[in-house]
Amino acid sequence: MAKRDSSSRSQAPLARHEVLWCGHPVAIVLAETEAAAEDGAAAVDVDYDLLPPVLDPVAAMKPDSPLARTRKEGEVSEIDGGGAHASVSKDEEVEADEDLSQNVSDKAHFHAGNMEEGWREAEVVVEHTYKTSFVHQSYIEPQSITVAPGAPGQPMTIWASSQGMFAVRTDVSQALDVAERQIRVESVPIGGAFGGKFGLIEPLAAAAASAARRPVRLVYTREDDLLAGNPAPQSIISLKLGAKRDGTLVVMEGKVIFDSGAHAGSAVFLGGLILGSTYRCPNIDFRCYEVLTNKVSVGAYRAPGAPQATFSLESAVDELCRGLQIDPVAFRQKNGLKEGDPTLDHHQWPRIGLLECLEKVQEHPLWANRQQLKTAPADLEGWKIGIGLAVGGWPGGTEPTAAACRLEADGSITVIVGTVDLTGSDTSLSLIAAEGLGMSSETVNVVHDNTDTMPYSGGTGGSKTTYSMGPAVLAAAQDARNQILSIASEMLEAAVGDLEIEGDKVVVRGTPTRNVELSQIAGESMRFAGRYAPVYGRGRAAVRQSSPMYAAHLAKVAVDPETGEVRVLDYVAVQDVGFAINPAEVEGQITGGVTQGLGWALFEGLVYDENGQALTGTWMDYALPHIQDVPNITPVLVEIPSSLGPFGAKGVGEPPVVPVGAAIANAVFDAVGVRMTKLPITSERLFEAIH
Repeated sequence: MAKRDSSSRSQAPLARHEVLWCGHPVAIVLAETEAAAEDGAAAVDVDYDLLPPVLDPVAAMKPDSPLARTRKEGEVSEIDGGGAHASVSKDEEVEADEDLSQNVSDKAHFHAGNMEEGWREAEVVVEHTYKTSFVHQSYIEPQSITVAPGAPGQPMTIWASSQGMFAVRTDVSQALDVAERQIRVESVPIGGAFGGKFGLIEPLAAAAASAARRPVRLVYTREDDLLAGNPAPQSIISLKLGAKRDGTLVVMEGKVIFDSGAHAGSAVFLGGLILGSTYRCPNIDFRCYEVLTNKVSVGAYRAPGAPQATFSLESAVDELCRGLQIDPVAFRQKNGLKEGDPTLDHHQWPRIGLLECLEKVQEHPLWANRQQLKTAPADLEGWKIGIGLAVGGWPGGTEPTAAACRLEADGSITVIVGTVDLTGSDTSLSLIAAEGLGMSSETVNVVHDNTDTMPYSGGTGGSKTTYSMGPAVLAAAQDARNQILSIASEMLEAAVGDLEIEGDKVVVRGTPTRNVELSQIAGESMRFAGRYAPVYGRGRAAVRQSSPMYAAHLAKVAVDPETGEVRVLDYVAVQDVGFAINPAEVEGQITGGVTQGLGWALFEGLVYDENGQALTGTWMDYALPHIQDVPNITPVLVEIPSSLGPFGAKGVGEPPVVPVGAAIANAVFDAVGVRMTKLPITSERLFEAIH
């Protein structure tokens, strides 16, 4: 591989001089069958010299700490400012170097106002340290790829379970040191990703196929995926908040540590940014550190950095409200961000729906009648009931996109895009195209093709697909519509302004008997000696400003004080979606995100022993929520339109997971009066805290 000495995990996927974590690949074996490959791998003999494992990120920051790995001069985080997932500005002030070890691979500092003045004003102060675990995306289909080397003069072809086809092409081009035109990436359906399939195994498989000059298929086992995937980073966040007696938040101070595992890439900057992106506060100081350890390298997972930051922030806010004896909704309404407030990265907030979400929460029976709802049902006699509130959001992302829209011979429409249909986005894009055309969505088919032929799009992730791709699709559809009406105008001898599309025909308004079928229009532009150019609409978009998304959640839990068991009985998720293009799909996204949040809150976490050996190598060991663990989830849609999204739509996929951990932790406190500061809240941890 051209960059086998790179600090990039995808460009240098095999261990060379150091094995960095339990699960770090050291060799790849090619064989005709899976069984033969396993036999070959078993025959590989590696001599190891033991090094002291670096496992505690706090200790790893100290100047005298052993190094988790040898770092190169100038090496920086691979996900600077959120990468493919969020659109933010990284312009925090540059400061003198701190006395830290080289295990600290990235830093950020957010500062506003005067901290001394803020603490003088504060009349009620809360302070805690909050921790979360490494959490795996747990997609159903593991990491997988097939690569076929091209014949002489022909491109290599790749079928990858990836969220970004153009990114795969770029990664492989760099790894093999070949031109991108020599690589073709085909679109394939994906069995889930949630941020975990942005460039991991593609260069390795491509290098193997190139070396062998034969097709290669690489599919991770579940153990491979848990040991060598790219989960969300573990976090340690120390947070201190101060407010006046009237409930005005006046000061926030925090130290954010993200355990990035063996490679940089935790987006710790986003964690710090999100800490300061919910409440208006004049005095802020957040110091953020990404730290390398001898654990699995991390990546993106649904709203990277936000669940960790929000768990700490909303837990602290809940405690602050209790200290102030102020209603938690009222505190958030008083201090919640609104349009025109300054952002941490020195801009202004656009119109956001945080306060509107809080209004819906305030009106919901689960909150309005919460005191009456705190009696345990008969089958849970002796259990304690609690109801918790948390809010959270996501800054959103943008990326330039293009789309094409083609009229087919049968009168149907084909929309060609470069995104991946990962979250039902094809359905939304077909609805957008249909609206732009003035046709039924049943006649619209969205296709993806390959990187040789499809228009450019960035990766599918960060709740930006519909938001960024939608405007390009709409423009392409409108362009195609104009071409259709122009042809029909000549065929019907009528002005374009007098025409409209009805069903499968173009009709003269007010005289429906004067019409021409779309298939006829296509026929005149798709045959020998045809009179018109084919209908082929083009659309491009470069939305430059994101539209932040917010959600407010309510959780009702039951806690058994005798065992520490927590059951979630009811859940309400209110979210500002801008405009729900496909309400059923939006509600499904919210329900799925909340379910994943239950995993963060109560079950999930990769575990390592004192020697760095992974103890959660299968789904028998790595606990996931089961269907019986998932309560009734009620999505409530708030529509505060974006001025930039298609028809006012915003992204949807990230916010549902963000407030869940805090909402459940706050509900647990409401039930038993114990503040849980570490996720997941397992029965063992809660039992020990109660007793």
